[in-house]
Amino acid sequence: MTDGAYFEVLGRALREAGCWRPALVIDKIRLDANIDLVKQRLQPGRPVRLADKSLAVLPLLGHLMNRLQTNRIMSFHLPIARAVLSAMPDAEILFGKPMPIGALQHSLACMNSCEREDMSDRVVHLIDSTTRLHAYADLARNTGLRLRFAAEVDVGMHRGGFADPESLRDALLSVAGDPMLKCEGLMGYEAHLSKIPRMLGGADGERRKVVERFNAFVAVFDPADRTILNIGGSLTALGYGGESKANEVSMGSGFLQPTDFEGDELAGLLPALFIATPVLKIVEARLPGPRLLTQLMQKIGRFPNKGCFLYSGKWMAKPAWPADLRENSLWGASSNQQFFALGTGSTLAEGDYAFLRPTQSEAVLQQFGPLLVFENGHITGQWQPLPLG
Repeated sequence: MTDGAYFEVLGRALREAGCWRPALVIDKIRLDANIDLVKQRLQPGRPVRLADKSLAVLPLLGHLMNRLQTNRIMSFHLPIARAVLSAMPDAEILFGKPMPIGALQHSLACMNSCEREDMSDRVVHLIDSTTRLHAYADLARNTGLRLRFAAEVDVGMHRGGFADPESLRDALLSVAGDPMLKCEGLMGYEAHLSKIPRMLGGADGERRKVVERFNAFVAVFDPADRTILNIGGSLTALGYGGESKANEVSMGSGFLQPTDFEGDELAGLLPALFIATPVLKIVEARLPGPRLLTQLMQKIGRFPNKGCFLYSGKWMAKPAWPADLRENSLWGASSNQQFFALGTGSTLAEGDYAFLRPTQSEAVLQQFGPLLVFENGHITGQWQPLPLG
């Protein structure tokens, strides 16, 4: 199916469903195809941990968990972690960033006894320093809750975490034997891989260094403390084979293929997430001020002859359809009704839909109300996103 035919079918489905507002649409058929392709490319026996910040819709998260046969979640926000624990009794959470001790204290104080038990039994907290480890040890003693933890280690991205195996070893020794703490392993994130210039070894050269660093950190842990050896993100997870001691990889946005997640490792995955919004106006494009200004900007190619205004705008997204839909920097962005340039021969009309691809799924999934599920030519359901907090 060509892009034009695809978006024509999607537009017809939206009309049929009576959707005349900006909406976020998930193509479930494409989503399932992406899941199946990821499963084919994963190192055998290496499960996926799903990043909830990028999949912050409980039915979407549940669908992925079911098809991937995983109960592993990586969480980044305490309210979302709490919602996931409540809705998914089998979910096991690893925090993807260290939670401020005050935030954790406040959250625990607001929880009932069952929720507090979940935070002890089903959550692994991320620790990036000896200082934070000791703060969590104090919290565990003060609350009477045994806390599980994993170490954030710096495998080359330099965003924090233990900088070398020696400092990690010292931190672990400082709490050895503490009955209120249970060490579960480590997490090493390496989103910088694709940013390394070829003259400095490129992504392949950096990956070899990442694996070496990661494996050196793993060696610090006793075998009994290696339950979680986590590495990767959507753009990097599928590139690891048996050379890495990782026993799981993290992914999130890649399943939906926003524009920022197009990369060699995800080649073949299809865009499965679109913003659909009605076209309010088709206009002969003109800038405010003297007409001469518009004519001059058009003559030098800075401003179009034809354009449209869409219902809302200013999203983290790029135009997808029609093919000649373009942002224009002279007019700028608007959250109310955004101007887009059109080709002079465009057949787009008022009441049609324009389609954009989000640059990411994180946060964007939570900006539109219920997500519309598109499959087999129809809108077949609505998935309610989690609140921002």
